[in-house]
Amino acid sequence: MGEGSVLGSGYKEYVAGMLAGVATVIVGHPFDTVKVKGLYCGATSSFLGMAFESSLSFGIYSQTKKSLQGEIRNEKPQPLAIVPSGAFAGAIISLILCPSELIKCRMQVQGVDSSLPSSSRYSGPIDCALKTVKTEGITGIFRGGVATLLRESIGNAIFFSIYEHVRYYMHLSVRDGSGDLEHLIDAGVGILSGGLGGIACWSAVLPLDVAKTIIQTSPDKSHTRNPFRVLESIYRRSGLGGCYTGLGPTIVRAFPANAAAIVTWELAMKMLGIKRD
Repeated sequence: MGEGSVLGSGYKEYVAGMLAGVATVIVGHPFDTVKVKGLYCGATSSFLGMAFESSLSFGIYSQTKKSLQGEIRNEKPQPLAIVPSGAFAGAIISLILCPSELIKCRMQVQGVDSSLPSSSRYSGPIDCALKTVKTEGITGIFRGGVATLLRESIGNAIFFSIYEHVRYYMHLSVRDGSGDLEHLIDAGVGILSGGLGGIACWSAVLPLDVAKTIIQTSPDKSHTRNPFRVLESIYRRSGLGGCYTGLGPTIVRAFPANAAAIVTWELAMKMLGIKRD
């Protein structure tokens, strides 16, 4: 395949990723709000942020993995290409996710905090962003950036690693299956590989997410932005369980949301004429 062909089809992976992001929010947002309350509060920023983030995540991952693999045509997953590709994609999307999630979290917290005076309330996501910049400066909108960077880099590396390996070995075991069941098998593999990837990812990075949420929603402007200091404080106060606050709802959300993302992504890729390795 020539360079022009690769560049010509590259945008399709971003389109497929965007559709996967929409599917993720539709399936996962109601579960996600259990951690911070306020069903569908902040959903607007979630749709915009997740669609853009997922487009970049899947697109950058796919393109970077192809670049690292080079001309090697090996169906077996290659960790030396998968891990850095996932981590790199995570690092890039953290720049989008940080302000998006800050707005979402603050809107959700506002929805259940009746003690907030009307002057401190946000009329919407844009108002939230503007007031944050006005009171905290431009860096305020990126509060929690380090925690988000670590969460996304580590999380994406784990997610894509589990996804690729589960997908490979499941397809290997059903390779001789009936051609009539191909679409059903692909959907089943996508559900399981995406769901397990999501559970593994969030099981590993949930403490970073807990720290990020505390950093982003703290009314104290001088509150530390170091996620490890926040986690140390939580551990001293509540033990390991405190670092995994919301584990149940997060795991319950992780499987269907990531399964929906992978099934949508793979279906979109197939419809756009892109062959998976």
